[in-house]
Parts: sequence; structure tokens; C-alpha cells
Amino acid sequence: MSSTNSNSSAKTTAETRDDDGINNANPFNRRVIEEFRANEGRVGGPFEGASLLLLTTRGAKSGLPRTTPAVYLPDPPAAATDAADATHGRLIVFASNGGSEKAPGWYHNLVKDPSVVVEVGGDRYAALATPVDASEHDELWRRQIERDPNFAEFRDRAPRTIPVIALTRAGHTSG
Repeated sequence: MSSTNSNSSAKTTAETRDDDGINNANPFNRRVIEEFRANEGRVGGPFEGASLLLLTTRGAKSGLPRTTPAVYLPDPPAAATDAADATHGRLIVFASNGGSEKAPGWYHNLVKDPSVVVEVGGDRYAALATPVDASEHDELWRRQIERDPNFAEFRDRAPRTIPVIALTRAGHTSG
């Protein structure tokens, strides 16, 4: 049995459930999540002006909730007039992990359990995460790269096919 200092904020990988409801061990992500929630989805810094959502998945191994900020593409595009309108269509996220060799943890989590929680603007709702059909994959990438050219670098850098995931509000159909 090891002793811990109750004033210490250090956490082990398995110990990332927090009383503040953020559930993300990455300090940068924690700050983004805090700012997002404090400002109904608006954040500054590198995400200023971006279409950003918070995605909460259930840890594939731990079973604990994990919240991650992610850039999204509204689909259909006409639903993108503002964050509240965007929640009536699908929201598309890209498991790019910045072009890393490996997909992000949130992707592995939703493969195991596609029931997720989405926060966009001041709205929070249950959603179903499903990989998009191959026939949509390239067109969604084209649209995302048009919105944010950094995604072209992520796609080019990744030594894998980056999964594209549709988030659909539970109880709604899209099409």
C-alpha cells in the first residue's frame, strides 16, 4: 500500500476521473474543456473561431467517462448557421490525432461503446457515434480541409486511413 499526499494533484493513468467532471488527464485539454463550459462553447487560443465540441466517451478499459475537445464539421452544411442549429444534423469528427500513427483514445473508446455525450455551444445531449460510409469519406474530408487546411497536413502525415465519425443525436435520424 502506498501513501499519497492529499494535496497532490498528480494522477496515474488509471486515476483520471475527477470531481470537476472534466475527466481528461491532458492539462491543455482540461483548460479547453473548462473554458468551453464556462463560455457556452466559445474558446480562445488555437481553437478560437473553430467549430468545437466536447465528446464524452466511456473508457474502453476503465469504463470511466472521458471528455475530449474535438473540431467538428456540421452535416448537412446548411445546419451550420450556429452551434444550436448544428445539433439538428450530424456532427462529423475526424480521428486524426494530429496525423499521428495511432488513432486518438476517444476513437478506441467509441468503437467499444458508440453511445456518447456531445456538448456543442450550451447544448448537451446523448448521441450515437458511427463511422461514415466509404462513399462519404472523401467528400467529408474535402469539406473539412476547405474549412481548416491543417486537416490536409494531418491526413498527409498519418500512415493510416483516418476514421471519420458521424455523431447523431440519440432519437434522431439524419439523411
